[in-house]
Order: sequence, then structure tokens, then C-alpha cells
Amino acid sequence: MLEANGNITRAYLSALDQVAQRAIPATTLARAKESLLDYFAVTLAGSKFFEEKLARYFQFTQPEPGDFLTLGTGRKLAQKEAVFLNGLNAHALDFDDGVNTGIIHLGSPVFTVLLAVGQRVNASLDAILRAAIIGYEASFTMAVSIQPGHKLLGYHATGTCGTLGATLAGCYLLGFNEEERFNALAIAAISAGGMLRALDDGSEMKPYNVAKTTLMALTSMELAKAGFRGHYDVFAGERGFFKMMTGSPEVQMYCPLLDGRYAIDRTYTKPYASCRYTHPAIECAIRIGKTASPEEIEALKVRTYSLAVNKHDHVDIPGSASAKMSIPYSVAVALRYGKAGLQEFDQEHVADAANLSLTRKVQVESDEEFSASFPRMQTATLEATLKDGRVLTERVDFPKGEPENPLNEEEFKTRYLGLTSYAAFEESRAQALYDLVKTDANATLAQALELLA
Repeated sequence: MLEANGNITRAYLSALDQVAQRAIPATTLARAKESLLDYFAVTLAGSKFFEEKLARYFQFTQPEPGDFLTLGTGRKLAQKEAVFLNGLNAHALDFDDGVNTGIIHLGSPVFTVLLAVGQRVNASLDAILRAAIIGYEASFTMAVSIQPGHKLLGYHATGTCGTLGATLAGCYLLGFNEEERFNALAIAAISAGGMLRALDDGSEMKPYNVAKTTLMALTSMELAKAGFRGHYDVFAGERGFFKMMTGSPEVQMYCPLLDGRYAIDRTYTKPYASCRYTHPAIECAIRIGKTASPEEIEALKVRTYSLAVNKHDHVDIPGSASAKMSIPYSVAVALRYGKAGLQEFDQEHVADAANLSLTRKVQVESDEEFSASFPRMQTATLEATLKDGRVLTERVDFPKGEPENPLNEEEFKTRYLGLTSYAAFEESRAQALYDLVKTDANATLAQALELLA
């Protein structure tokens, strides 16, 4: 645990600064490269997914032109507009990376901010990656310290803790001094927010939590650089960040590099285009689907940890956003198609009568043992009762993409190219971007943006 020595906010920043001064292992930098490529791919795909809505947005808002690239749109806009839209698109598909122990998506806020401020200083990709690693660490440390109570109060940690991490990542990239970093964090803490209500009942506003998070992070940095001062210990006290976000002013802060591991090394990469809580059950369904056809199935029962059950057990699916949050729907399409990619969650599949009929056969229950083992394991079992009386059962403890069960190089690249293809992004440019990030130690952000433009 973090030793506060009277001021928890300064102790937190001091501990993080010690991490920033360490030599970063090559394996961690390699993971950061994958994280950046993943960010580019999911943001391009998210822009394609929101294509019609974005066209109406541009028509109504007539955004101010500028020098900052909005991925997937072909537009260069004013900085804050570009930051907002890149953040929105990065989380549009709920396909961005995250970590179960903090119940938070890490890359979408951090890289969105770094993309913008990095353009201002013609940053190298190496500098972007190193700043991202610190941003991931800051977001994760805060989230893991206040979860799961934070989520149970209805907060989206990507919107709250993500604001802090994205702010500090930008501060490190721009070379803010200690006092500027402190004030930026203090300002970010009073602006952080994000409601999980945004994902309920067909709402499409979950990506908005990331969009405004990135905007608030950028604004926090600007105010700090201008000399505005934040509270001397914004985390503590009856009106501090901890009390607001957990209901108690007393929170035991975890140290950065928890158990000696970088946060970015703890992240998952999603192979399925839905909420991470659905993934163990999806894998069970894919396995069962190799033995039994959907037509043979009488009933399906999923048992998993309690946090996955809450708000993810619905069988009424009004749209794509709802489908991505539904374990029953995810199980149904995984059984029918043997996969759960972007196509399986589009509006055509969501409206398919056979998918919805199979969805209604799925019952989801909480299991005490699995709940107790989360987040160390993310367990689900699927029991399929067939019409001939046979019962098939599968269990998954670590779904594909977790650090304990990672995508291999070929699987990661296939996912990356699949997302860029969905975005109608030229394969030659996608390959060139992949090679630039992966292999060119001297690459600049400007070179990457030239390929992305």
C-alpha cells in the first residue's frame, strides 16, 4: 500500500514518478506497441461503425478545421474537437483493451490524448509509448484501489480513473514539471466522471464517457500549464475524490507496479466484439457449438461471477449496444456462428429471429465460487441441455486475450487487419503502419499519422 505521509495526492504522484524514471523492460515496450496498434485499429473501426451518426454530427456542428487528425474521417479539426471524436470512436465498438482487476479500459483515453498532444511536439513513437505506459499505470493504480465499490455505486472507471491516467500521460509526454503535474492531476480529479447507466437499456452513450474523459484530461493539462492551482490534497477528505467515488474518504491506495508488474502487461486484447464479461461464456459456447447444433438445444445455463451477471443477463435486445452487453445474446451468436466478431453484433444479426429465439433460451446465474475468485480468474461455465436429454458442459477460467491466455502474433495481426478491413482502410497502409510501429525504433508520430490520414 502507498504510504501517504500526510498528503495522499503527492505521495501518489511521487510513487508514479519513480516508475517513470525506471528503465522499461523490452517486453513491456513490445506490449505497448501492440496496445498502440490496437488503439489505431479499434478507433478506425469505431469511426466506420459511427459513420452515419458522424456525418449528421458534422453537418449539424460544422466543426472548426484545424491541424489534428480525426482517425477514419479524413478530417483535420481543431484539437479539442479531434480529441473528443477520437475518444468517442476508440470506444465505439467496446473492443478496446482493458484490465479486469481495475474494471477499466486503459488505452482509449490515454492514447487519444497522447495522439493530440504528441502532434503538437512532433513526438517520436517511442516517447508516445513511454508516456502511455505511465498513463496506464496511473489509471490502473487508481481503479484497482477503489474497485469494486466504485462500480457498484454506478461509476464507469474508464471515465473517472481514465481521466487521471490520460492527464498524467500527456503531462509526461510534454515534460511538465512536478508542480504542473500535481495541478493537472488535481484539476482532472474534480472533472472526472462517468456513469454506467450509459450502457443500460439500449443506450449508445458508453463511448461518450471516453470522449469527455479525453476532453477533460486535455483541459486539465491546459489549465495547469496556465498556472491554475488545484486542491493541495484532492484525493483526501470528506469532499475529496475518494469520498465521491467510493462513499468513504478512507481508501488504501495501491502502489504503482503492483506485484512488480506494469499495468500495460496486465491488459487483455479482445478477440470478441462484446463486453469482456461475456467472453468466458462465448468461448464455452463456441466449444459446445462444435458438438451440438442450435436446433438440438433445449436450454442453456451460464454460471459466472456476480459482477458479470449484473446488467449483463438480459434477453431483450433492442439494438447493437445492448447485444454487446448481453451474455445470453453473445452465447447465442457464438453457438450459431462459431464466432462473435463485429458482424455478429451488427443490426442485421441483432434483428435476426433465430438469434433472438436462442438468446431467450439462455439463463445466467451467479456462482459464489467464481465470484470469490474474480478478478484472479474470470470463470464461466455453460451447460447445454439437448432435446434428446444429453447435457454438455464447458468451463473457461481465462478467456482468450488475457495475459494468462494471450493472442499469439498471428492472432493479434489477424485481429488488427480484420478491424482495419472493416474500416475500409487500405491493407497496404495497414501493413505499413503495423511494420512502422512494430519494427522502426526511430519512427515518429508524424509518420504514423501520414499513413492514417
